[in-house]
Amino acid sequence: MPKEQDKKVLEYIGKQDKNKKEILKKLRKLLFKVCPEIKEEFKMGVPWYGKFYLVALKDKVNMGFSVLGLRKQEMDNFEGKGKNMRHLKFFTLKEINSQLTRSGKND
Repeated sequence: MPKEQDKKVLEYIGKQDKNKKEILKKLRKLLFKVCPEIKEEFKMGVPWYGKFYLVALKDKVNMGFSVLGLRKQEMDNFEGKGKNMRHLKFFTLKEINSQLTRSGKND
């Protein structure tokens, strides 16, 4: 975890229901494990981590990714049609490993 955690991010996570809170915590932990120096910010109403964001929606959590510089084949691993950002959807905690593994298959 970062040395200094963003209070607004912690508040955002804390106010979510149990399922989304667990998903957000797991994804956040993974981001800091893979990118220990990544900066955590709260902007546009959600947690941001450089080129990534986390957002709790009605029945899921989306993890957004910058797709700038990716090939079309790589971009197709993500949902959405944005030119700059795409996302993965997580409805349960168990989906995290399978979704992240699936998104990296076309390296």
